[in-house]
Amino acid sequence: MTVVVGVKQSPDSRAAIRLAAQEALYRRTTLIAVMAYPAERSWSPAVKPGATSLTRADDLAVAEDLLREAVSDALGDAAGRVEHRVVADLAGRALVHVAQTANAQLLVLAARSGIAKVLGTVSQYVLRNAPCPVLTVPEADIDSPGLEAAQQHSTSPTA
Repeated sequence: MTVVVGVKQSPDSRAAIRLAAQEALYRRTTLIAVMAYPAERSWSPAVKPGATSLTRADDLAVAEDLLREAVSDALGDAAGRVEHRVVADLAGRALVHVAQTANAQLLVLAARSGIAKVLGTVSQYVLRNAPCPVLTVPEADIDSPGLEAAQQHSTSPTA
């Protein structure tokens, strides 16, 4: 059993990662952070006009770096306990697939920021197809002391 969190290139993901980490600690299970990237085309921006587009291997390396950085930014020293999965697929399909194969207890997503606060297409897809409960996290950042308190509680001798 695991907790899965979707990570995207946005500040909203930090709150989702933190909350997912808290849930994984409470449930005493593994946290898997997932980032998807398109498989068919290069999604990385070219540095200069006319520059050679990046290869799939380059795209994979960029996605791995972005995922590692997002998890590290959100969790600091606790980031080392998180499994990273980079998947060449549409985000919704990647998240549902990882949740299915990892036998997830919970799937955590960052909610779309903005005034409307409506669910985006990825969230809608995941809600319709997820094999487990889905938690959407608003963009407001979760206090890191909550994560630290959960970590201390889970390692204390009375816990």
